[in-house]
Amino acid sequence: MKKRDKYEAFLKSVDILKQIEAYELSQICDALKTKKAKAGETIIKQGDLGDDFYIVEEGDAYAEKLFDGQTTPQKVLEYSKGGYFGELALLRNEPRAASVIAKTDCNLLCLERKAFKRLLGPIENILKRSSDAYVKFVNN
Repeated sequence: MKKRDKYEAFLKSVDILKQIEAYELSQICDALKTKKAKAGETIIKQGDLGDDFYIVEEGDAYAEKLFDGQTTPQKVLEYSKGGYFGELALLRNEPRAASVIAKTDCNLLCLERKAFKRLLGPIENILKRSSDAYVKFVNN
């Protein structure tokens, strides 16, 4: 119950979750796990299989992608409190499209694949639209 109360108000501030009903939000809160990442730590690695969706509770992170024919990854996105990542691999059943590195110490909320599919069904179309825009952005 404490965990649910702690995360409910925060999740209501996450753009993508604003249209989730209160009951669904409480189920998401119950399924969340926490993870800490130290500054400089790789949270997800490009090419790895993905089983978790992440929401930044505290801290800053950035995504970088190694494009074909290049040897140095390019920074493509930044994440701060309320930012989320990892949905692409779950929605498309593809390897991670980019690496995400903690810029500062981060507290992350994680949702495993099964819970993601079950609980975020109501916003899956929105997530897909967002992921399509992301794919176009990072592939250009």
